[in-house]
Amino acid sequence: MTQFNETELTEAVVKSFDNTPNPRAKFLLQELVKSLHDYVSKTGLTFEEWEYAIDFLTRTGHKCTDTRQEFILLSDVLGVSMLVDAVNHRDREGATQTTVLGPFYVGEHKVTAHGTDISPNNQTGERMFVQSRVTDLKGKPLAGVPVDVWHADDDGFYDSQKPNYDEVGASARARFITDADGRFFFRTILPCSYPIPTDGPVGEMIMQTKRHPMRPAHVHFLVNAKGYEPLITHVFMDGDKYLDSDVVFGVKDDLVAKVEPRNDPVMPDGSKANGQWHLMTYEFHLKPGGGMAPKPLGVKAEEPA
Repeated sequence: MTQFNETELTEAVVKSFDNTPNPRAKFLLQELVKSLHDYVSKTGLTFEEWEYAIDFLTRTGHKCTDTRQEFILLSDVLGVSMLVDAVNHRDREGATQTTVLGPFYVGEHKVTAHGTDISPNNQTGERMFVQSRVTDLKGKPLAGVPVDVWHADDDGFYDSQKPNYDEVGASARARFITDADGRFFFRTILPCSYPIPTDGPVGEMIMQTKRHPMRPAHVHFLVNAKGYEPLITHVFMDGDKYLDSDVVFGVKDDLVAKVEPRNDPVMPDGSKANGQWHLMTYEFHLKPGGGMAPKPLGVKAEEPA
């Protein structure tokens, strides 16, 4: 039997992965071991703290469902999601900035006609018209591009957070296909800033550390054009008081858009306004390349999304 001291133990565990066939997997695992062991040594981690960490991660897993990903939320609030975003998108000159996916991307929905009200059952929220365009880096419009859209309602909840989601279906969530000019447009409600879920272990951590749980108001977009890098991003509402303190660190200056209050009797597509409404205009510029769009929640890697 071999007995290891602290340094020898780390070296032995790292060496145990030497025969890993996949070079990238070998590198990732060995670096993970080094970082974890270094953390334990630097902090002098106690048994009780280790035990709490195991319980915390276990409860995080138990909180995950087909419509909620607590591990993504944990990654988000620790800044890991945005760091992964940063190291994978270092050269974005001319292209729309990326940001976090978030824990409430549930995947593909039926294609929706341009101009559709994607929040038809919400009668209390302020109305918003979103008009957008997808182009390449030279401004050439990209036709036939699927664009997934989702956002929280005026109470700060996503449709998938509600107990009747399976019966009622999608709300403030849709897929559009760009037209010949690269355009798509739709009607919805004006989203508000909202707290991340605080009923699980991630929320527990946020509250115990005296951080606020708020995200600034935004709309999610996932643009997935053949021959271009998938674009995962948000468009944030200018003037939101949480733009400088987003709990998931996801705000980028180029993703903040002015949302103009309007009193025109009709919206840009000719639909009747019925009072004040808001106009959001934003263009997405895609970078050539490839890659895979994220899988919907609950879909295994080997299954088609």
